Amino acid sequence: MRKPPSVTWLGALLGGSWVLHLVRPRTYQWLVPPELGDARAWVLASGVAEIGTAALLAAPATRRAGGWAAAGLLLAFVPAHLHTFRIVPRAAVPLAVSGVRLPLQVPMVRAALRVARGRA
Repeated sequence: MRKPPSVTWLGALLGGSWVLHLVRPRTYQWLVPPELGDARAWVLASGVAEIGTAALLAAPATRRAGGWAAAGLLLAFVPAHLHTFRIVPRAAVPLAVSGVRLPLQVPMVRAALRVARGRA
């Protein structure tokens, strides 16, 4: 049986992202708000959470749990996205990138919730 498209792209997004989190954590460390403490530890932990979530999405028996995990994980990233507005230089391109990242969470969380509810 084929996986629904939302499951495929959510799994690919999370599964691909974990590679950067674990192989090149510096790419994401600047996104961690300093109030949270050790940025490297947060980045590595989120990478592990992403691959675990992608694995849950891949198996039909755990797909709904993977949808809930994906929704929670994506919502947990919102503080990091908001943090970028505090630290990003006031230049057009970085502000545009930061401005696009946050609204993209909405369709991703919606897709994750559809999977969690068994509607995808």
